[in-house]
Amino acid sequence: MLVARAPERSAGLLALLRERGLDPIAAPVIERAPVEDPAELDAARERVLAGAYDWVAITSVNAVDALLGPAPAASDTPRAESARWAAVGPATERALAAHGLAIDLVPQTATGAGLAAAFPEAPDGPGPAGHTHRVLLPLGDLASDTLRAGLVAKGWAVDVVTAYRTVARELPAELRGPYDVVVVASGSAARQVAAQLGPQRVVAIGEPSARAAGDVGHTVLAVAATPTDEALADAVTEALVRT
Repeated sequence: MLVARAPERSAGLLALLRERGLDPIAAPVIERAPVEDPAELDAARERVLAGAYDWVAITSVNAVDALLGPAPAASDTPRAESARWAAVGPATERALAAHGLAIDLVPQTATGAGLAAAFPEAPDGPGPAGHTHRVLLPLGDLASDTLRAGLVAKGWAVDVVTAYRTVARELPAELRGPYDVVVVASGSAARQVAAQLGPQRVVAIGEPSARAAGDVGHTVLAVAATPTDEALADAVTEALVRT
């Protein structure tokens, strides 16, 4: 079984799968790369520090790392009162909390559409000092438009900034399978697995990644009920029992 993710991001899932008698291997097929010109991201960070945004909406741990850095730094972490913070799911919530930030919104459905649905309507009238009510949305270069469109529909002015790039990482020859199951945690990973290994039987972390997997020819055996290690391990176990 292949978990198409970096080992350091997969430790909890690997341990759970091994407890169930499985033999997983973790290896990434994609990785985060910095944007070629960081000026736009730097300017967005300064606007957050200056209190220009009502909300910052985060959809991935990679976006947290790109916007705030991989480890807390008192001089760089925005003041708690400068904006409210929304996290798409538990992993992003934990990443933001590690920076000492209070998380004001985590949707029950951990997708961009789920976050948009849970987001409040924009307030009527101008904000403080006559400013427009704004949301910062730091995204990867391959992110869909779902969240931005949903926030705009609720009356928010949305600043989208490319926080990082997603690039392919080739699997070494000895890890090219075959596999009974491949676990994918993003649409980008599902597409790269197809590009490198061809169509596979996959378990997906959520519906968006499952749709992407189906679009590139994978057979989706199961979808985790929530984007957690426990739910993914359950989905893998149930899929293997059924097959």
